[in-house]
Amino acid sequence: MKEHHCVSIVPLFNHLTEEEQNQVESLILHRHFRKGETVWQPGEDPLLIIVAKGSMKVYMLSGSGREQLLRLLTPGSYEGVNALLGARAQSIYIDTLEETDACLLRKTDFNALLLKTPSLALKLLEMNAQRMADTENQTRFLMMEKVETRLASYLTALSNENEKDTVEIPMKMKDLSAYLGTTPETLSRKLHLLEEKNIIRRKGKKIGIMDREKLREMAEE
Repeated sequence: MKEHHCVSIVPLFNHLTEEEQNQVESLILHRHFRKGETVWQPGEDPLLIIVAKGSMKVYMLSGSGREQLLRLLTPGSYEGVNALLGARAQSIYIDTLEETDACLLRKTDFNALLLKTPSLALKLLEMNAQRMADTENQTRFLMMEKVETRLASYLTALSNENEKDTVEIPMKMKDLSAYLGTTPETLSRKLHLLEEKNIIRRKGKKIGIMDREKLREMAEE
């Protein structure tokens, strides 16, 4: 299998010198996963998982088996740092959403890199702080009483992030509904309602924001 180079596309590593990047690359395990394959689940050895091509979803399972999407991983994204640093993730699962190439780094190798490369440890702190902020944003979504408020807030944030009035939902509607804490049927109804009010225009996963001010007002309700 042709190897894929993850180090240069990951913000965690791409600030390193060429020599340091080559050192990281020498420790990487290259894997190809089929669509729908579980990459990591509770009880397995900690790994740093980097997406080179394709996508994955990180989710939790409740005691009743209900899935709660935490985040999506796209090329350059990574997961597993908390487990590598000793945090227990008893209910975290990582599955592929499509054919995916990934790079894996074992705990012993990762810890050795942190000791040898102080700048890597600092970058890790910076990126984990952003990860915590993203998690807080999702928690804020779920605390909003109305589904339409969560949806409006999500679309507003997505538009601001991309600096465009036309955005593409970066996940399946099933996963978006889980992310927003609702059902696919309810999400579909709320999107249709926004269309009827001429706030958005939807074509598949592409959403055109027609009335940004009204959408912002709904997000703040």
